[in-house]
Amino acid sequence: FFISVMLKRIGKFAAPRVFAPFSFHRATCARSFSTSLFTFTSEETMLQDAVRRFANEEIKPKVAAMDEAAKMDPQLIRDLFEQGFFGVEIGEEFGGSGMSFTSALLVIEELAKVDASVSVMVDVHNTLINNMFKKWASDELKNEFLPRLASNTIGSFCLSEAGSGSDAFALRTKAVQDGDDYLITGDKMWITNAGEAGVFLVMANVDFSKKHRGITCFVVDRDTPGLEILGKEKKLGIRASSTHPLSFNEVRVPKSRILGQVGDGYKYAIQMLNEGRIGIGAQMVGLAAGALESTLPYLYERKQFGTYIGDFQAQQVIYGQLATEIECARLLVYNAARMQQNGEDFVKEAAMAKLFASQVAEKTASKCIELVGGVGISQEYPQEKYYRDCKVGSIYEGTSNIQLTTIAKLVAAPYLKK
Repeated sequence: FFISVMLKRIGKFAAPRVFAPFSFHRATCARSFSTSLFTFTSEETMLQDAVRRFANEEIKPKVAAMDEAAKMDPQLIRDLFEQGFFGVEIGEEFGGSGMSFTSALLVIEELAKVDASVSVMVDVHNTLINNMFKKWASDELKNEFLPRLASNTIGSFCLSEAGSGSDAFALRTKAVQDGDDYLITGDKMWITNAGEAGVFLVMANVDFSKKHRGITCFVVDRDTPGLEILGKEKKLGIRASSTHPLSFNEVRVPKSRILGQVGDGYKYAIQMLNEGRIGIGAQMVGLAAGALESTLPYLYERKQFGTYIGDFQAQQVIYGQLATEIECARLLVYNAARMQQNGEDFVKEAAMAKLFASQVAEKTASKCIELVGGVGISQEYPQEKYYRDCKVGSIYEGTSNIQLTTIAKLVAAPYLKK
Protein backbone atom coordinates (compact mmCIF):
# COMPACT_ATOMS: atom_id res chain seq x y z
CA PHE A 1 0.00 0.00 0.00
CA PHE A 2 2.77 2.42 0.94
CA ILE A 3 4.60 1.87 -2.33
CA SER A 4 1.42 2.32 -4.36
CA VAL A 5 0.69 5.58 -2.56
CA MET A 6 4.20 6.83 -3.18
CA LEU A 7 4.03 5.90 -6.86
CA LYS A 8 0.82 7.86 -7.12
CA ARG A 9 2.49 10.91 -5.55
CA ILE A 10 5.55 10.88 -7.81
CA GLY A 11 3.57 10.17 -10.96
CA LYS A 12 4.91 9.16 -14.33
CA PHE A 13 8.56 9.51 -13.33
CA ALA A 14 8.53 6.44 -11.08
CA ALA A 15 8.99 3.09 -12.76
CA PRO A 16 6.94 0.42 -10.94
CA ARG A 17 8.83 -2.48 -9.42
CA VAL A 18 7.75 -5.85 -8.10
CA PHE A 19 8.95 -7.09 -4.71
CA ALA A 20 8.94 -10.64 -3.42
CA PRO A 21 6.96 -10.85 -0.17
CA PHE A 22 9.93 -11.94 1.94
CA SER A 23 12.84 -10.40 0.05
CA PHE A 24 12.45 -6.97 1.65
CA HIS A 25 12.78 -8.47 5.17
CA ARG A 26 15.89 -10.42 4.18
CA ALA A 27 17.42 -7.32 2.59
CA THR A 28 16.71 -5.27 5.67
CA CYS A 29 18.43 -7.79 7.92
CA ALA A 30 21.39 -8.16 5.59
CA ARG A 31 21.80 -4.41 5.30
CA SER A 32 22.85 -4.16 8.93
CA PHE A 33 25.99 -6.16 8.21
CA SER A 34 27.02 -6.07 4.58
CA THR A 35 26.08 -2.86 2.79
CA SER A 36 27.23 0.75 2.72
CA LEU A 37 26.49 3.42 5.29
CA PHE A 38 24.00 5.21 3.07
CA THR A 39 22.07 2.20 1.77
CA PHE A 40 18.56 3.37 0.99
CA THR A 41 15.26 1.56 1.33
CA SER A 42 13.43 0.45 -1.79
CA GLU A 43 11.00 3.33 -1.41
CA GLU A 44 13.81 5.87 -1.06
CA THR A 45 15.59 4.48 -4.11
CA MET A 46 12.40 4.67 -6.17
CA LEU A 47 11.91 8.28 -5.11
CA GLN A 48 15.52 9.13 -5.93
CA ASP A 49 15.15 7.66 -9.43
CA ALA A 50 11.90 9.55 -9.97
CA VAL A 51 13.37 12.90 -8.93
CA ARG A 52 16.45 12.33 -11.10
CA ARG A 53 14.28 11.71 -14.17
CA PHE A 54 12.06 14.68 -13.41
CA ALA A 55 15.05 16.97 -12.90
CA ASN A 56 16.68 15.99 -16.18
CA GLU A 57 13.52 15.92 -18.27
CA GLU A 58 11.54 18.83 -16.85
CA ILE A 59 13.92 21.17 -15.00
CA LYS A 60 17.14 21.01 -17.00
CA PRO A 61 15.67 22.55 -20.19
CA LYS A 62 14.52 25.57 -18.15
CA VAL A 63 17.61 26.21 -16.02
CA ALA A 64 19.42 28.70 -18.26
CA ALA A 65 16.30 30.77 -18.91
CA MET A 66 15.36 30.89 -15.22
CA ASP A 67 18.90 31.90 -14.27
CA GLU A 68 18.96 34.64 -16.92
CA ALA A 69 15.56 35.97 -15.86
CA ALA A 70 16.32 35.49 -12.14
CA LYS A 71 12.86 34.01 -11.76
CA MET A 72 11.40 30.59 -11.05
CA ASP A 73 9.15 29.21 -13.77
CA PRO A 74 5.57 29.21 -12.35
CA GLN A 75 4.62 26.07 -14.25
CA LEU A 76 7.63 24.26 -12.82
CA ILE A 77 6.44 25.13 -9.30
CA ARG A 78 3.04 23.62 -10.12
CA ASP A 79 4.75 20.52 -11.52
CA LEU A 80 6.85 20.13 -8.37
CA PHE A 81 3.68 20.22 -6.28
CA GLU A 82 1.99 17.72 -8.59
CA GLN A 83 4.89 15.31 -8.20
CA GLY A 84 4.70 15.57 -4.41
CA PHE A 85 8.18 17.05 -3.94
CA PHE A 86 6.91 19.82 -1.67
CA GLY A 87 5.23 17.42 0.73
CA VAL A 88 7.76 14.62 1.20
CA GLU A 89 7.40 14.32 5.00
CA ILE A 90 3.85 15.60 5.31
CA GLY A 91 1.50 12.78 6.32
CA GLU A 92 -0.76 11.14 3.78
CA GLU A 93 -3.80 12.29 5.77
CA PHE A 94 -2.85 15.86 4.78
CA GLY A 95 -2.11 15.03 1.16
CA GLY A 96 1.63 14.47 1.54
CA SER A 97 3.81 11.46 0.82
CA GLY A 98 4.45 10.50 4.46
CA MET A 99 8.08 9.65 3.79
CA SER A 100 11.31 10.03 5.77
CA PHE A 101 13.72 12.88 6.42
CA THR A 102 16.27 10.98 4.34
CA SER A 103 13.75 10.92 1.49
CA ALA A 104 13.50 14.71 1.62
CA LEU A 105 17.30 14.94 1.40
CA LEU A 106 17.35 12.65 -1.63
CA VAL A 107 14.93 15.02 -3.34
CA ILE A 108 17.10 18.02 -2.43
CA GLU A 109 20.30 16.35 -3.65
CA GLU A 110 18.89 15.18 -6.98
CA LEU A 111 17.35 18.58 -7.72
CA ALA A 112 20.64 20.33 -6.89
CA LYS A 113 22.49 18.22 -9.44
CA VAL A 114 20.49 20.10 -12.08
CA ASP A 115 19.63 23.43 -10.42
CA ALA A 116 20.52 24.64 -6.94
CA SER A 117 17.79 27.31 -7.09
CA VAL A 118 15.00 24.75 -7.42
CA SER A 119 16.71 22.64 -4.78
CA VAL A 120 16.85 25.36 -2.10
CA MET A 121 13.23 26.31 -2.73
CA VAL A 122 12.17 22.73 -2.06
CA ASP A 123 14.69 22.36 0.78
CA VAL A 124 13.46 25.32 2.84
CA HIS A 125 9.85 24.32 2.28
CA ASN A 126 10.38 20.71 3.40
CA THR A 127 13.05 20.84 6.10
CA LEU A 128 12.00 24.11 7.78
CA ILE A 129 8.39 25.06 7.05
CA ASN A 130 6.68 21.68 6.84
CA ASN A 131 8.54 20.25 9.80
CA MET A 132 7.82 23.24 12.02
CA PHE A 133 4.12 22.83 11.35
CA LYS A 134 4.37 19.08 11.95
CA LYS A 135 6.25 19.38 15.23
CA TRP A 136 4.68 22.39 16.95
CA ALA A 137 1.54 23.66 15.22
CA SER A 138 -1.85 23.25 16.87
CA ASP A 139 -4.28 20.79 15.31
CA GLU A 140 -6.18 23.75 13.92
CA LEU A 141 -3.09 25.12 12.17
CA LYS A 142 -2.07 21.67 10.91
CA ASN A 143 -5.49 21.07 9.41
CA GLU A 144 -5.46 24.48 7.76
CA PHE A 145 -1.92 24.64 6.44
CA LEU A 146 -0.45 21.16 5.91
CA PRO A 147 -2.83 20.31 3.03
CA ARG A 148 -1.97 23.66 1.42
CA LEU A 149 1.77 23.17 1.92
CA ALA A 150 1.53 19.76 0.26
CA SER A 151 -0.52 20.91 -2.72
CA ASN A 152 -0.21 24.56 -3.71
CA THR A 153 1.32 26.93 -1.12
CA ILE A 154 5.04 27.62 -0.68
CA GLY A 155 6.29 28.54 2.79
CA SER A 156 9.00 30.98 3.87
CA PHE A 157 11.04 31.20 7.09
CA CYS A 158 11.59 34.74 8.43
CA LEU A 159 14.41 34.96 10.97
CA SER A 160 17.33 37.04 9.62
CA GLU A 161 17.51 40.82 9.97
CA ALA A 162 20.04 43.53 9.15
CA GLY A 163 21.49 43.33 12.67
CA SER A 164 20.90 39.64 13.35
CA GLY A 165 22.62 37.22 11.02
CA SER A 166 24.88 34.76 12.82
CA ASP A 167 23.68 36.41 16.05
CA ALA A 168 20.14 35.39 15.13
CA PHE A 169 18.59 36.06 18.53
CA ALA A 170 19.53 39.75 18.40
CA LEU A 171 16.49 40.26 16.18
CA ARG A 172 14.53 43.49 16.72
CA THR A 173 11.17 42.62 15.14
CA LYS A 174 8.59 43.00 17.89
CA ALA A 175 5.12 41.63 18.53
CA VAL A 176 2.95 43.72 20.84
CA GLN A 177 -0.17 42.13 22.32
CA ASP A 178 -3.41 43.94 21.50
CA GLY A 179 -6.36 42.07 23.02
CA ASP A 180 -6.58 38.65 21.38
CA ASP A 181 -4.14 39.69 18.66
CA TYR A 182 -0.48 40.65 18.28
CA LEU A 183 0.81 43.54 16.18
CA ILE A 184 4.11 42.67 14.45
CA THR A 185 6.46 45.50 13.49
CA GLY A 186 9.96 45.19 12.06
CA ASP A 187 12.05 44.28 9.05
CA LYS A 188 13.48 40.98 7.80
CA MET A 189 16.26 40.37 5.30
CA TRP A 190 17.50 37.54 3.07
CA ILE A 191 14.15 35.74 3.14
CA THR A 192 14.22 32.72 0.82
CA ASN A 193 11.07 31.87 -1.15
CA ALA A 194 9.52 35.24 -0.27
CA GLY A 195 8.61 35.96 -3.89
CA GLU A 196 6.42 32.88 -4.23
CA ALA A 197 5.43 32.15 -0.64
CA GLY A 198 1.81 32.10 0.47
CA VAL A 199 2.62 31.76 4.17
CA PHE A 200 5.46 33.05 6.35
CA LEU A 201 6.76 31.78 9.68
CA VAL A 202 7.88 35.00 11.35
CA MET A 203 10.11 35.21 14.41
CA ALA A 204 9.32 38.23 16.60
CA ASN A 205 10.00 39.12 20.21
CA VAL A 206 6.99 39.63 22.50
CA ASP A 207 9.07 40.69 25.52
CA PHE A 208 12.58 42.07 25.09
CA SER A 209 13.15 41.99 28.85
CA LYS A 210 13.32 38.21 28.52
CA LYS A 211 15.88 38.52 25.71
CA HIS A 212 15.78 35.49 23.39
CA ARG A 213 13.15 33.83 25.58
CA GLY A 214 10.65 36.34 24.27
CA ILE A 215 11.05 35.16 20.67
CA THR A 216 7.82 33.68 19.35
CA CYS A 217 6.88 32.17 15.99
CA PHE A 218 3.85 33.61 14.16
CA VAL A 219 2.05 32.22 11.11
CA VAL A 220 1.39 35.10 8.69
CA ASP A 221 -0.50 34.84 5.41
CA ARG A 222 0.95 36.66 2.40
CA ASP A 223 -2.05 38.95 1.96
CA THR A 224 -2.15 40.15 5.60
CA PRO A 225 -2.42 43.97 5.72
CA GLY A 226 0.82 45.65 6.74
CA LEU A 227 3.11 42.96 5.27
CA GLU A 228 5.17 44.29 2.38
CA ILE A 229 7.50 42.16 0.24
CA LEU A 230 10.22 44.50 -0.98
CA GLY A 231 12.45 44.32 -4.06
CA LYS A 232 14.24 41.11 -4.93
CA GLU A 233 17.95 40.82 -4.14
CA LYS A 234 20.26 40.65 -7.16
CA LYS A 235 22.53 37.75 -6.31
CA LEU A 236 25.73 36.13 -7.56
CA GLY A 237 24.19 32.68 -7.68
CA ILE A 238 20.96 30.73 -7.13
CA ARG A 239 19.44 33.60 -9.08
CA ALA A 240 16.09 31.94 -9.77
CA SER A 241 15.56 31.47 -6.04
CA SER A 242 13.68 34.50 -4.75
CA THR A 243 15.35 36.38 -1.87
CA HIS A 244 13.61 39.48 -0.54
CA PRO A 245 13.57 41.86 2.43
CA LEU A 246 10.21 42.05 4.19
CA SER A 247 8.62 44.91 6.10
CA PHE A 248 6.02 44.45 8.86
CA ASN A 249 4.01 47.51 9.84
CA GLU A 250 1.69 46.60 12.72
CA VAL A 251 0.72 43.34 11.03
CA ARG A 252 -2.22 42.01 13.03
CA VAL A 253 -2.01 38.31 13.84
CA PRO A 254 -4.48 36.50 16.13
CA LYS A 255 -3.20 34.44 19.08
CA SER A 256 -4.43 31.33 17.28
CA ARG A 257 -1.69 31.94 14.67
CA ILE A 258 1.12 31.48 17.17
CA LEU A 259 3.03 28.35 16.22
CA GLY A 260 3.78 26.40 19.38
CA GLN A 261 4.19 28.30 22.63
CA VAL A 262 4.83 31.97 23.34
CA GLY A 263 8.56 32.49 23.99
CA ASP A 264 9.65 29.16 22.51
CA GLY A 265 10.43 30.45 19.04
CA TYR A 266 14.17 30.44 19.69
CA LYS A 267 14.02 26.71 20.55
CA TYR A 268 12.19 25.95 17.33
CA ALA A 269 14.64 28.01 15.29
CA ILE A 270 17.66 26.21 16.79
CA GLN A 271 16.23 22.75 16.20
CA MET A 272 15.03 23.47 12.68
CA LEU A 273 18.27 25.10 11.62
CA ASN A 274 20.20 22.10 12.92
CA GLU A 275 18.06 19.87 10.71
CA GLY A 276 18.14 22.42 7.90
CA ARG A 277 21.92 22.29 7.86
CA ILE A 278 21.73 18.66 6.81
CA GLY A 279 19.44 19.80 4.00
CA ILE A 280 21.98 22.38 2.84
CA GLY A 281 24.62 19.66 3.05
CA ALA A 282 22.51 17.54 0.69
CA GLN A 283 22.10 20.51 -1.64
CA MET A 284 25.86 21.08 -1.74
CA VAL A 285 26.55 17.38 -2.34
CA GLY A 286 24.10 17.46 -5.23
CA LEU A 287 25.66 20.61 -6.65
CA ALA A 288 29.16 19.14 -6.46
CA ALA A 289 28.03 15.87 -8.03
CA GLY A 290 26.16 17.73 -10.76
CA ALA A 291 29.22 19.85 -11.58
CA LEU A 292 31.44 16.78 -11.88
CA GLU A 293 28.87 14.75 -13.80
CA SER A 294 28.44 17.58 -16.31
CA THR A 295 32.21 17.84 -16.72
CA LEU A 296 33.31 14.23 -17.20
CA PRO A 297 31.64 13.75 -20.61
CA TYR A 298 33.53 16.75 -22.00
CA LEU A 299 36.82 15.22 -20.88
CA TYR A 300 36.11 12.28 -23.19
CA GLU A 301 34.91 14.35 -26.11
CA ARG A 302 37.84 16.75 -26.41
CA LYS A 303 41.30 15.61 -27.51
CA GLN A 304 44.66 17.33 -27.22
CA PHE A 305 47.88 15.88 -28.60
CA GLY A 306 45.81 13.00 -29.95
CA THR A 307 44.57 11.95 -26.48
CA TYR A 308 41.29 12.51 -24.66
CA ILE A 309 42.01 15.13 -22.00
CA GLY A 310 40.34 12.91 -19.42
CA ASP A 311 43.11 10.36 -19.93
CA PHE A 312 45.91 12.72 -18.94
CA GLN A 313 47.20 11.72 -15.53
CA ALA A 314 47.11 15.31 -14.25
CA GLN A 315 43.37 15.44 -15.00
CA GLN A 316 42.74 12.02 -13.47
CA VAL A 317 44.36 13.09 -10.20
CA ILE A 318 41.97 16.05 -10.00
CA TYR A 319 38.67 14.33 -10.75
CA GLY A 320 39.65 11.24 -8.78
CA GLN A 321 40.16 13.43 -5.71
CA LEU A 322 36.90 15.31 -6.34
CA ALA A 323 34.92 12.08 -6.62
CA THR A 324 36.40 10.86 -3.35
CA GLU A 325 35.56 14.07 -1.50
CA ILE A 326 32.00 14.13 -2.86
CA GLU A 327 31.51 10.61 -1.56
CA CYS A 328 32.87 11.62 1.84
CA ALA A 329 30.49 14.59 1.99
CA ARG A 330 27.56 12.39 1.01
CA LEU A 331 28.38 9.95 3.79
CA LEU A 332 28.49 12.76 6.34
CA VAL A 333 25.10 14.06 5.16
CA TYR A 334 23.25 10.75 5.22
CA ASN A 335 24.85 9.65 8.46
CA ALA A 336 23.53 12.84 10.08
CA ALA A 337 20.14 12.19 8.49
CA ARG A 338 19.87 8.68 9.88
CA MET A 339 20.90 9.95 13.32
CA GLN A 340 18.13 12.55 13.16
CA GLN A 341 15.60 9.88 12.19
CA ASN A 342 16.74 7.65 15.05
CA GLY A 343 16.29 10.42 17.61
CA GLU A 344 20.02 10.66 18.35
CA ASP A 345 21.93 13.86 19.09
CA PHE A 346 23.08 14.98 15.64
CA VAL A 347 24.12 18.64 16.11
CA LYS A 348 27.86 18.00 15.63
CA GLU A 349 27.28 15.68 12.69
CA ALA A 350 24.91 18.18 11.02
CA ALA A 351 27.49 20.96 11.38
CA MET A 352 30.22 18.72 9.97
CA ALA A 353 28.02 17.69 7.05
CA LYS A 354 27.14 21.26 6.08
CA LEU A 355 30.69 22.54 6.57
CA PHE A 356 32.42 19.84 4.56
CA ALA A 357 29.77 19.59 1.82
CA SER A 358 29.95 23.34 1.20
CA GLN A 359 33.74 23.18 1.02
CA VAL A 360 33.60 20.26 -1.40
CA ALA A 361 31.04 22.06 -3.57
CA GLU A 362 33.25 25.14 -3.85
CA LYS A 363 36.33 23.09 -4.65
CA THR A 364 34.55 20.88 -7.16
CA ALA A 365 32.87 23.75 -9.00
CA SER A 366 36.17 25.60 -9.28
CA LYS A 367 38.17 22.57 -10.39
CA CYS A 368 35.54 21.63 -12.98
CA ILE A 369 36.10 24.97 -14.69
CA GLU A 370 39.82 24.23 -14.77
CA LEU A 371 39.22 20.72 -16.10
CA VAL A 372 37.29 21.93 -19.15
CA GLY A 373 39.42 25.03 -19.72
CA GLY A 374 38.17 28.18 -21.42
CA VAL A 375 34.66 26.94 -22.09
CA GLY A 376 34.18 26.65 -18.34
CA ILE A 377 33.68 30.40 -18.01
CA SER A 378 31.23 30.54 -20.91
CA GLN A 379 27.51 30.67 -20.17
CA GLU A 380 27.05 28.18 -22.99
CA TYR A 381 28.40 25.54 -20.60
CA PRO A 382 27.09 24.66 -17.13
CA GLN A 383 30.31 24.90 -15.13
CA GLU A 384 30.19 28.66 -14.53
CA LYS A 385 26.70 28.46 -13.06
CA TYR A 386 27.68 25.71 -10.64
CA TYR A 387 30.58 27.96 -9.61
CA ARG A 388 28.27 30.92 -8.96
CA ASP A 389 25.68 28.80 -7.15
CA CYS A 390 28.04 27.06 -4.74
CA LYS A 391 29.33 30.06 -2.76
CA VAL A 392 26.16 30.57 -0.73
CA GLY A 393 26.57 27.11 0.80
CA SER A 394 29.22 28.46 3.16
CA ILE A 395 26.94 31.29 4.26
CA TYR A 396 23.25 30.50 4.68
CA GLU A 397 21.75 28.48 7.53
CA GLY A 398 24.95 29.08 9.51
CA THR A 399 28.29 30.26 8.13
CA SER A 400 31.26 27.91 7.95
CA ASN A 401 32.89 29.68 10.90
CA ILE A 402 29.76 29.16 12.98
CA GLN A 403 29.82 25.45 12.06
CA LEU A 404 33.48 25.18 13.06
CA THR A 405 32.80 26.89 16.38
CA THR A 406 29.89 24.52 17.05
CA ILE A 407 31.99 21.48 16.17
CA ALA A 408 34.90 22.65 18.32
CA LYS A 409 32.69 23.20 21.38
CA LEU A 410 31.13 19.76 21.07
CA VAL A 411 34.48 18.05 20.47
CA ALA A 412 36.04 19.81 23.47
CA ALA A 413 33.09 19.28 25.82
CA PRO A 414 34.18 15.88 27.24
CA TYR A 415 37.58 17.33 28.18
CA LEU A 416 36.42 20.48 29.96
CA LYS A 417 36.94 20.52 33.71
CA LYS A 418 33.69 20.63 35.65
